[in-house]
Amino acid sequence: MAVPTDNQNTLAGIGRLIADRYRLERKLGGGAMGTVWYGTDELLHRPVAVKQVKLAPGMPEEEAAELRERALREARAIAVLSHPNVVTLYDVARDQDEPFVVMELVPSQSLAAILDDHGALNDNQLAVIADGVAAGLDAAHRAGIVHRDVKPGNVLIGDDGRLKVSDFGISRNIAEHTLTNTGILLGTPAYIAPEVAAGEAVTAAADLWGLGATLFAAAEGRPPYDVGDDPLATVTEVVRGPVPALHRPGAVGDVIRALMVKDPAQRMPLTEVRRRLQHLLPEPGARPFAMLLDPDAPTVRVRQRVLQQTSQDKPSIPPAPQLTGSAPLAADPGPPPFTLQDPPRKKRRPLRAVALVLAALLLFTAALIGSFAATRLMAGQSLLPELEPPSTSDPNPAFPALTPHREDAKHSAAPDGGEFSIMAPAGWRTFHSERNDLSNNSVVAFVSGDGATEVAVQRYGDYFERGLTLDGYQTQLPRAIGGPAADVAVNSFHTVDGVRRVVYSTKVEQLLSGPAKEIERRTTAALRRSGDDLWIVRVTSVPEKWQQAEALLDQVLPTFDPAG
Repeated sequence: MAVPTDNQNTLAGIGRLIADRYRLERKLGGGAMGTVWYGTDELLHRPVAVKQVKLAPGMPEEEAAELRERALREARAIAVLSHPNVVTLYDVARDQDEPFVVMELVPSQSLAAILDDHGALNDNQLAVIADGVAAGLDAAHRAGIVHRDVKPGNVLIGDDGRLKVSDFGISRNIAEHTLTNTGILLGTPAYIAPEVAAGEAVTAAADLWGLGATLFAAAEGRPPYDVGDDPLATVTEVVRGPVPALHRPGAVGDVIRALMVKDPAQRMPLTEVRRRLQHLLPEPGARPFAMLLDPDAPTVRVRQRVLQQTSQDKPSIPPAPQLTGSAPLAADPGPPPFTLQDPPRKKRRPLRAVALVLAALLLFTAALIGSFAATRLMAGQSLLPELEPPSTSDPNPAFPALTPHREDAKHSAAPDGGEFSIMAPAGWRTFHSERNDLSNNSVVAFVSGDGATEVAVQRYGDYFERGLTLDGYQTQLPRAIGGPAADVAVNSFHTVDGVRRVVYSTKVEQLLSGPAKEIERRTTAALRRSGDDLWIVRVTSVPEKWQQAEALLDQVLPTFDPAG
């Protein structure tokens, strides 16, 4: 069968009905490996994204068969994932021996397009990208999937603020055989991990490098490696050259350097990436990319109605339905972690405003001092009051007062129940996440402003119903909390007031611009059974704040109520 050219594919594709169900309406974009279409599922009457594999003209049938197999492999890879930060797969269809992958339609732009238009991003935007991509990759890795092509072009930023990882087209389940018969280089040279470029074994650590390289591009406004648009020279530089210098200071720069380490075993784990940058995430309701998205981009305008075609065009093609929202998303992560903020008001004569504020402060201070002095003199007391010893009534002065919280710890394996209440420090940020370590579970974390201390509630729903035990948790704990570059030490298991507690430490070596730096954190966790659920209340902090952190656990633990 003759393979049509890309132009023929594009022209012939509009209005095409795939597998008697999916109508191709218009082209959204494409790349070296395929074309993405805006389509309509005529059975469920919902918009979808349909990816058509591109077959080059004159391609030998053996290579064409391999590309078709890769499309199906993409579907098998994504099908096991259900996560808010991963594009959801709906279906795989064959039409005239061509594979089509039907996916969730995400009104969005790629990070690559945003960087092309706006250049380097700020720390808050980088933290949102790092947190979302790390969460999606972590879900993939726990399912045994390695993406292998993490890059700005595969990071989608939605018009509603959500962030998703796309295009698992070259990902592979680690149990499958790798397709290398034709010698195709799988991956984008500027972002490929050194060990992948060198032909070594591919592990989940390759995606850690890809995340670091993607963040590097977003922080610097340019790819980490790009040798004159020469792919072979770029790959050579990735394998043999030094890691490029990064000029971004602070926590974001430290994380990128700790990810872009040539030794895969030394790269920062994804959970540590998220932990280190949580304090930089915007306030709930903010939309840090709202001003960067192009509202006229085809991939953003998919919410709008497709114009009805006239009888002179294609009368046999029904018009696209009125769209009122995007296709259903993966499990709802709750409201996005930002607030919609009005643009700042226009500044007016700043020097005059500062002078007025200073004058007001001076007048207020003078009045306050005069009032204080008059009151002391009338009472026959000295103008300088005697110093009193500091109060010792606050058992935990390093942390703010506690406030009540009601939260939901539902997760995929236990969608029923999960409500709880607890007293947590006022003003700390709240984060919800779903994990798959010993088994599927949910974590609600309260994080201090500096990111140094965390109070977390973890729920393993129906844990005991599956025959699991506390002793089993104790045995498997290092596997649950460890990572490829983490050193975990379980210090003790003991019982306090009938509640089993575990104390453990984690150390992660970070290779920064100077000597190797080791980050240590210590955790005390209280384990509690409620029905068939295992609940864990824990406090994690850096060593210098550990005594206050243990006191904080003693404060919050009695307030925890798994009944909500």
